[in-house]
Amino acid sequence: MRLDFGPQGWPLALALLLGVVVGQKLPTRDEGLFQMQIRDKTLFHDSSIIPDGAEISGYLFRDTPKRYYFVVEEDNTPLSVTVTPCDAPLEWKLTLQELPEEASGEGSGEPEPLDQQKQQQVTVDEGTELFSYKGNDVESYVATSSPSGLYQLEMLSTEKDSNFKVYATTTPASDQPYPELPYDPRVDITALGRTTVTLAWKPTPTGVLMGQPVQYCVVINKEHNFKSLCAAEAKISADDAFMAAPKPGRDFSPFDFAHFGFVHSDNNLNRGLTSNKISRSYTAKPKASDIQKVCIGNKNIFTVSDLKPDTQYYFDVFAVNSATNTSTAYVGTFARTKEEARQKTVELKDGKVSDVFIKRKGSKFLRFAPVSSHQRVTLFVHACLDSVQVQVRRDGKLLLSQNVEGVRQFQLRGKPKAKYLIRLRGSRKGASTLKVLATTKPSSKQPFPSLPEDTRIKAFDKLRTCSSATVAWLGTQDRNKFCVYKKEVSESYGEEQRRREQNQCAGPETRRKSEKVLCKYFHSPNLQKAVTTETITGLEPGKTYLLDVYVVGHSGHSVKYQSKLVKTRKYC
Repeated sequence: MRLDFGPQGWPLALALLLGVVVGQKLPTRDEGLFQMQIRDKTLFHDSSIIPDGAEISGYLFRDTPKRYYFVVEEDNTPLSVTVTPCDAPLEWKLTLQELPEEASGEGSGEPEPLDQQKQQQVTVDEGTELFSYKGNDVESYVATSSPSGLYQLEMLSTEKDSNFKVYATTTPASDQPYPELPYDPRVDITALGRTTVTLAWKPTPTGVLMGQPVQYCVVINKEHNFKSLCAAEAKISADDAFMAAPKPGRDFSPFDFAHFGFVHSDNNLNRGLTSNKISRSYTAKPKASDIQKVCIGNKNIFTVSDLKPDTQYYFDVFAVNSATNTSTAYVGTFARTKEEARQKTVELKDGKVSDVFIKRKGSKFLRFAPVSSHQRVTLFVHACLDSVQVQVRRDGKLLLSQNVEGVRQFQLRGKPKAKYLIRLRGSRKGASTLKVLATTKPSSKQPFPSLPEDTRIKAFDKLRTCSSATVAWLGTQDRNKFCVYKKEVSESYGEEQRRREQNQCAGPETRRKSEKVLCKYFHSPNLQKAVTTETITGLEPGKTYLLDVYVVGHSGHSVKYQSKLVKTRKYC
């Protein structure tokens, strides 16, 4: 199948078939130059000629057939043609064309008159069909002995625009363009975890025995196995067409404008789509995490990490000839990663407070199963640090899902023999500590103290002295006990450090007796007047103090207001 541009006659017949006028004698090919040229893919870009012994890439528009040609110069020549679909299934057939005997390769070296050129136009019939295939497998036609002649490869994509690769050779025994698969071409899974999968496969003989440069590429995705590397690469680069310059005369679709970031109105868009040419549609690129390609050199063991638990993945391995960039697919595999370790569910007792600790971005499950029938369930959640997400399900039905800061009380409608599952999800900032209570018992006195919406402490700057500071805070209509504590801190003590130490669940019992200022009861039937003030004395001039106010409930559970930094005057 070498294209020998000599006087044998086939190149002229090929030129006539392609509608190319040959007006001079074609030169004989230099083999060394030819081998150099076939490595330059630009020489065969958008060409209908298939070179002997080099893989070419092509592109098909949907429902638009494309034909490729090559010549076998001598009878009884081995022939191998391999077609690799990339994006979509292809229909292709190989035929041997019958050309008139008058077609001659003799050339004078001078251009011929136009009337003589017209007389040389020849017609070709459908030819003899040798092989046909329809599908997305890598398929080959192989013949140990083929007649000389002009061969035509016709290709069609009926689903969508598609990429493909073609390789043809008249010396298949010596070329061996694609890496050879081992006797067992399967990819094995040797270890399976929640977020990792270890793969192993037998090495290709091409690299081990023949010494050719071979590396392995692993493709991971959640949809299906790939039959070729170009199919996987086409999926990875599915949106390349978005950013490519449009071909002349091709319209943009509405999605094209959105992709390039232009703001458009429907009227402007409609005016831009009045052409009768077909606007081609494109599929959006999969998310980066959905498909990955990793080339790992000549290792035949690889551990895939950072996978999601309880998720099915598909794994493909391709042996790639680094010199020619041709590849062969192993038999891919798939596996589902293991589930997350089931967390122990904490059982809540009716009317008893439970302390809960949650790791950063972690979760905890609580279960409440009242012994007796009940009309309602009261749920108290006290988030000591950052906010947490609370979900409650009754017999599998979602009742509530909210973020909780500080203390929250929820009233849940009861049901005979119902069971409640409470899921607590921690903050992304850090670990979370909570106090949780569930009860079916009606009680006029809550285990947690009632709180105003604003739990800040206000300091009056004009009332500051060298030895005292005056502060105020809000109360509620319920009579609660408030305790005030002070602690001297350094001048470098800032808001960030204060937030780190802001644990609302740490009660007065954790404080030193020397830090206690006073305790008092306070409430107001009128919320507009539920404000109390206190002057803290006995302070040092020019010092910084951290002030805390605790509100204590009837059952002894306390909640801390937001801490306040105050500084006494240095000179009075």
